[in-house]
Amino acid sequence: MNAAKLITLFGHGLTGWALCAATMGIGMAVTSLENTLIIHAIAAPVFFAIISLVYFRAFHYTAPLATAFIFLGLVVALDFFVVALVVTQSLDMFGSLLGTWIPFVLIFGATYLTGRLVTRASTRQAPVA
Repeated sequence: MNAAKLITLFGHGLTGWALCAATMGIGMAVTSLENTLIIHAIAAPVFFAIISLVYFRAFHYTAPLATAFIFLGLVVALDFFVVALVVTQSLDMFGSLLGTWIPFVLIFGATYLTGRLVTRASTRQAPVA
């Protein structure tokens, strides 16, 4: 995969992570941590489903399973290196089922399922030669 394709793929994943980070930042400024975590757990898969829809319709450089692993890997890495080590200077977030692990699973699932649905729909619509 060339650099432009990698930038496109990682740019989509980074956009999802940034939306999740913004959700957490804004949520913690306006409501309780518990409410923010619930909102984030709902918003994260929605963000990644929309981003995956755009990615698979416009680019589709990687298969759904690979894309789900790449997006999740990017989110985990950024949460670890940026949020845990730099912002909060604590690994406590990784002890939270609602705050970390449920959103991770939902991000993976939303990306994979969206990719499967889009690629399945595009193969059914492909003209037969």
